[in-house]
Amino acid sequence: MAHVRSFGAAETVTGSCHLVELQNGMTLLIDCGMFQGLVEEHNQKPFGFDPEEVDFLLITHGHLDHVGRLPKLVKEGFHGTIVTHIATMDLAEVVLMDSAKLQEESYKTAYKKAQRIGEEQSVPKPLYEKDDVRLIYQLPVMEAGYGETLSLGEGVNVTFSNAGHILGSAIIQITFEEDGVKKRVVFSGDLRNDNTLIMPAPDTLEEADALFIESTYGDRNHKGVEESDEELEAIIKETLNNEGNVLIPSFAIERTQEILCILKLMYDRGDLPVCQIYLDSPMAIRATEIYKKYHEELTECCNTFLERDGTIFGFPYLNYTLHVHESMKINEEESRCIIIAGAGMCNGGRILQHFKHRLWNEKNALVFVGYQVEGTLGRQIVDGEKKIKVYNEEIIVKAKVHTINGFSAHADQDDLIRWMQHFKRLGQIYLIHGERDKQEIFQQAIKARMDKPSHIVRYAETIEL
Repeated sequence: MAHVRSFGAAETVTGSCHLVELQNGMTLLIDCGMFQGLVEEHNQKPFGFDPEEVDFLLITHGHLDHVGRLPKLVKEGFHGTIVTHIATMDLAEVVLMDSAKLQEESYKTAYKKAQRIGEEQSVPKPLYEKDDVRLIYQLPVMEAGYGETLSLGEGVNVTFSNAGHILGSAIIQITFEEDGVKKRVVFSGDLRNDNTLIMPAPDTLEEADALFIESTYGDRNHKGVEESDEELEAIIKETLNNEGNVLIPSFAIERTQEILCILKLMYDRGDLPVCQIYLDSPMAIRATEIYKKYHEELTECCNTFLERDGTIFGFPYLNYTLHVHESMKINEEESRCIIIAGAGMCNGGRILQHFKHRLWNEKNALVFVGYQVEGTLGRQIVDGEKKIKVYNEEIIVKAKVHTINGFSAHADQDDLIRWMQHFKRLGQIYLIHGERDKQEIFQQAIKARMDKPSHIVRYAETIEL
């Protein structure tokens, strides 16, 4: 009988990796993402299956926790076909090249330190390097347009629907026949919330015998879109008018573009105080160019900006700092800056140098606009840590810390349940991509509001379809 085993994103948010083994011998892998935060040591461990035996890799979208181990998969023998939206291939290249660069730099630094005490052999090598990323792009790719059904052979079909999460993101439906019975399995990927400033709302589906659904925010509801916008605007105005600076650690894909759109709308209305805005993230700058390339996938608002200005996100106050020396010059600005920099969870990237120069100043504001995984520096600050270490230097947190989850590109509890309620026929519900305590709350909500049981997927557990 066909079955699914999850080798990532099981009772944790990150590391998406779900193996579908069909009765006819075909093997499909849904995503191959990086573990982050407290579970990042799993990245060095074996997959739990033989990559050589995977026939098709189906990718829901290009975030690191969904594509971050692709080079490792290829290094260890995967030579099958990739099936995904074409925009995902472009975004994944940006994400993976950045990941390889950070790993290489981290390894060199750790190796030098270990050499001084004669323990260089103990330093784990990077999962992959840039050359390993390039090997992915030598594999055959089937481009999946939204709503288009692709045949994988032997009666197995896949359909990608728009998940609205980021550019190219998809809900994946797999249909196959087993013992004369047609079966339909759906992987939600990451679903968009109701904020449709950049991406359209997720497509809805009608039938599934088994649904594997994300549950990152299954325990709660976000603030409303208007309320979140107003809160961010109030923080920006107050901070800038008090001659302070606003720091926004932001994910390079989707969150950054959304924040830029909000700032541009503020500028258009005359509500944005005079300031300098720095997009201080090479990865975010490259991702923003890809968003323009695939502008037809974006909302009417984005396309109106493009037609009017020749750019979706650009406006007079905005500066792109691609190179390191440009980034360092931002330190010379004393006040009235908005600095958007990676990494989104503050576990690396240029945001750390801005923490070093500005986090100790009570005039400044730090605004989190995305989920902070357990074990990350961002989560420490959100949880109230008053002193943090940046480049081995202790920094006191005196800047005002704000968390606005309404900007999350993830659906909240209400969004997820509303999306499921569109199904006219819905079989088993399996919860993935969430922390266990959050999933238990979501499980109770599904039972109360849909009168349906659900199952929290455990690592490597065999789930028969």
